Amino acid sequence: MKKQKGFSLIELLIVVAIILIIAAIAIPNLLKSKMAANESSAVGSLRTINTGQVTYAASCPAIGFSATLAELNTGALCAGGAGIIDNVLSSGTKSGYTFTYTAAQNGTTLNTSYVSKATPQTVGVTGQRMFCSDQSGVLRYTLNGTGCAVPAVGATTGGSAALQ
Repeated sequence: MKKQKGFSLIELLIVVAIILIIAAIAIPNLLKSKMAANESSAVGSLRTINTGQVTYAASCPAIGFSATLAELNTGALCAGGAGIIDNVLSSGTKSGYTFTYTAAQNGTTLNTSYVSKATPQTVGVTGQRMFCSDQSGVLRYTLNGTGCAVPAVGATTGGSAALQ
């Protein structure tokens, strides 16, 4: 009788089944890890924006805070604002989040306040929480990816919590 070399079909099917079981366990954890990394990147980016605004206001006292997020990169209105943040963040999208920025003059010619927000591009896929901040430097978030608001002075947070 001749001795056969190799694997039988049953042995190959068992190996494939084991690989599929391991993948079914690992892939959801990988997706959660990626979402957590995107959220961490969004928090870091908002902190970068806050620090950049302080630098911009100190470098450009005649303007105050920057008028746009892109101004923190280009320095079009004030040369001291060039290169404070990178091109990717100044474009408004980074690591699965969309960043919006609004400056306010509050009745003066200077930009005396601002609000920056980070919203997940796809809630539950690229991120779960929405983050926001203002000139106070406090970062706030909501758990459902929508509705993060910076409260007025003396007001309550209205459902959003502050990060420590």
